[in-house]
Amino acid sequence: MLSKNQHKLITSLQQKKYRIKHQLFVVEGIKAVNEFLSSTMQLEKLFCVENYYSVISKYEPQLISENELQKISTLFTPNKVLGLFKMPKPADFVDKGLILVLDSINDPGNLGTIIRLCDWFGVSQLVCSLHTVDCYNSKVVQATMGSLSRVSVVYTDLERYLKKIELPIYGAAMNGTTIYNTTLKKNAILVMGNEANGISSNIEKVLTQKITIPRFGENSNAESLNVATATAILLNEFRRS
Repeated sequence: MLSKNQHKLITSLQQKKYRIKHQLFVVEGIKAVNEFLSSTMQLEKLFCVENYYSVISKYEPQLISENELQKISTLFTPNKVLGLFKMPKPADFVDKGLILVLDSINDPGNLGTIIRLCDWFGVSQLVCSLHTVDCYNSKVVQATMGSLSRVSVVYTDLERYLKKIELPIYGAAMNGTTIYNTTLKKNAILVMGNEANGISSNIEKVLTQKITIPRFGENSNAESLNVATATAILLNEFRRS
């Protein structure tokens, strides 16, 4: 049975202030939980329904009913298992390779997808502004499909960080040089801006170069690409070059 205190703790972790207070976050679903169990992330507690107990019995999960799982889950259709994991200590900043920087990304789905892209394209560190959505938000965790367990996500004052680092800084912008005519450095920073407003003016001032993805549809009325889609295209070009 799930105790009242356990129920209160798990549901409270839907709010950032309680995730910070308890240094815990929730992972749901078989695939995602298995990814985290196979990683260096530290497990705090595992909960599962009866017909999945034998699969993860070595982790000593607490058996709960389908109804109890429904009450603590953020998913429309809960998926057999829910895990509480400890937040890792903030990683040291890396100073080489390709580093992705996010300036005030608000949408959890976008951040989750971008973390998956970092995992796919071998970007080991994602640096986020203090105004970017929390990577331990349940919707972000779900959207990463386990990639959060392999990508270092760091939150910091972006302007101060970018002024200190000695790498070329490329920023995605509508008025930049086309990415297909740009020689991209192997060791570099790529900055992606807010969904509605792009890169903020104070960050724009420290960019080495603005780059853009040209639009080929002559009759298209699309004003811009989704930030996660644009990130995928740009990371592909960095790796291709």
